[in-house]
Amino acid sequence: MHTSLKHVAWTLALLLVPVAGQAQFLRTSYFMDGAGKLQLNPANLPSRGYVNVPALGMFNASAYTNSLGTQDFIDMFDAGDDFWDSPSFNKNLKDMNKASISLNTDIISFGFYRKNAFWSFNIGLRTDVEGAFPRGLFDFLRDMPGDDLTDWNNQHFQFSEQELAVNAYVEVGVGYARPIGDRLTVGGKFNFLLGAGNLNLSINNVNISSNNLYDSDDYLNPDASADINIDARAEGNVEGLDLISEDGYVDDVEYNNFGISGYGAGIDLGATYRLLDNLTLSAAVLDLGFIKWSKSSSNVIQASTNEHYDANNVGDFIDRVSGGDVIDLDLLQMQEDGEKKARTTRLPTTLVLGGEYSFFNDKLSAGILSTTRWGQVNTLSELTFSANFRPARALNLALSYSMLQTAGKSFGFGIKLGPLMVGTDYMYLGENSRSVNAYLGLSFSMGKSRKNAWGK
Repeated sequence: MHTSLKHVAWTLALLLVPVAGQAQFLRTSYFMDGAGKLQLNPANLPSRGYVNVPALGMFNASAYTNSLGTQDFIDMFDAGDDFWDSPSFNKNLKDMNKASISLNTDIISFGFYRKNAFWSFNIGLRTDVEGAFPRGLFDFLRDMPGDDLTDWNNQHFQFSEQELAVNAYVEVGVGYARPIGDRLTVGGKFNFLLGAGNLNLSINNVNISSNNLYDSDDYLNPDASADINIDARAEGNVEGLDLISEDGYVDDVEYNNFGISGYGAGIDLGATYRLLDNLTLSAAVLDLGFIKWSKSSSNVIQASTNEHYDANNVGDFIDRVSGGDVIDLDLLQMQEDGEKKARTTRLPTTLVLGGEYSFFNDKLSAGILSTTRWGQVNTLSELTFSANFRPARALNLALSYSMLQTAGKSFGFGIKLGPLMVGTDYMYLGENSRSVNAYLGLSFSMGKSRKNAWGK
């Protein structure tokens, strides 16, 4: 059975997304009032307690690439298999093409004030998918020969340092924050983690070459030769996932049942400091932690081959190379390692730095926010400027401008109207956005209003 490792990754993602998801966060909401600001800093407190509507209380989705944009993906779907030949598609490719997709929703979440302290609780579902794909991979998919046998003569394809990471888990979190004196507020959140699944794939090198396979009449040359050199490894933990092998090589995967694949813990730490009456500085570190994946759910496959073909088996070479998928199991011919083992992975940690200057009794403010997120494959940084308008407790408006991930060509907005909050950091001014995200929140306030984080 012909199956690509691309299908393995998408199988994992599709299985896990309905029950798990991570997102990053809505940067535009950082200086708005409401429950969403806690996602970026556990000390960045709302004016009132809250109860979120299950699953819809805080839902985030985000995607980023450093090369291809939304219009490229639309063109890909329109063109089908021919999109590899698109001049605009190939023009936008970089030497290393990076992509990150994140999803997040809280099934249950609420927070409340008790005296001057603020408590919060959530059960959330998190998923991250990250990848790095070299230009040589796309050159291979575009230029791979077709049915004309003479096109297979003197071909050479090489790509390396390709990575794919999928991480999904359930988070059970308890947060606590309180003021210290008149200007400082500190907060922290402890998260107990239930691992749903994890995949780390590294294709260190693929080198494919052929030499004088056929003459002009499609007759096989007696001195025909070809070589395939591959170095790749994949480690995964998904309870109920079995590998199917044929002739000693992994050919397919089979998913039997959902289960917990590991356990872990993480912490969020944050602080806000009112430097001046109208100027507040803040900082946070999010997702400092790990997940230890169980030995029983472990699968390890690898390939380290240097294979030579001559006139006797050059047809096997063509069959193996011509699959045409992004990452092809028939091409890689990976074998089970045989030894199951427990392993530990870290969480994608984020550093958040913010500053806000308020006017007109806190009805209007200007803010600046810096975020840096260290994923398993990609590191993402963003610098966001925002203007915030808070005319009433039930109405908040924000307009933002993010400089880095879209090269300053987008703006964001957020609106909180009663219990409903929606927003995005990337409303692109052109037609080919490389970053997109969306936030939907449905949250009901409870308890007395606090004018600010110090309970005044």
